[in-house]
Amino acid sequence: MPLIEITSPHLSAAIDPFGAELIHLRDADGRELMTDADPAFWTGHAPLLFPIVGRLNGDVLRLDGADYPMKQHGFARRSAFTLIEQSDSKAVFLLEDSAETRAVYPRAFALRAAYEIHDATLSITIAIENRETERTLPASFGFHPAFAWPLPYGQAREDHRITFAADEAESIRQVTGGLVDPALRPSPLADRTLALADDLFTNDALIWDRLRSHSVRYGAATGPSLRIDFPDTPMLGIWTKLGAAFVCIEPWHGIADPVGFVGDITDKPGIFTLPPGMAKRITMAVTLEP
Repeated sequence: MPLIEITSPHLSAAIDPFGAELIHLRDADGRELMTDADPAFWTGHAPLLFPIVGRLNGDVLRLDGADYPMKQHGFARRSAFTLIEQSDSKAVFLLEDSAETRAVYPRAFALRAAYEIHDATLSITIAIENRETERTLPASFGFHPAFAWPLPYGQAREDHRITFAADEAESIRQVTGGLVDPALRPSPLADRTLALADDLFTNDALIWDRLRSHSVRYGAATGPSLRIDFPDTPMLGIWTKLGAAFVCIEPWHGIADPVGFVGDITDKPGIFTLPPGMAKRITMAVTLEP
């Protein structure tokens, strides 16, 4: 299917119905704010992570006493969504359970992804509905946007940083071999700020799993920047591949399995559980600031 485009006088976005994935985010002059998706590094743009975030130990989901194969970040990013609403500034996509999803995740659900641009802000609203009549729905959800590093405003790559809205004095975690290392590492922040450098990500993603902030600012000290707001997610991952022209700033409600974890998904860190018939709303907004 062709990309679905939405616009305002300040921003434009293009979303692929396959995965309901944001592919392009551009300013009023057409400058790209997302990854170049160089296949030498990573071809993703901004996949939606459901029903898990990260990798499961052995790529196995354990639920109701049975084992199911589940690839990293779940199946939503590899699923065709249905476009159910579209206007100049808004597009809404829907993924429902099917025989294919129930073979690896035996639950009835609906996942809606609404993209809307207002002025210089792109808002993404996720609604996850448990369509079971008797059983709970255990799940995680995460955003995985890869922003251009450097941003297209002339500042050097090494001058870019991510500044947190609140003090983040707690130690952080890191992914090793796809799973969460049990060892804590000191916070790499100075005055709420992460100075971006490739060697931060030699092992894998950095994870703030005891997060106080609900927004960060990404950019250089001068020039336009991006403010990313995530009021509904208690964790944040930051990741890139060495030398790539992107940095992923990932609000998560969930996390990869800890090293050695073999429990039921309901005992996995970061899982939320929806009662029958209930829904959960998770939002993220990206604002281009002058």
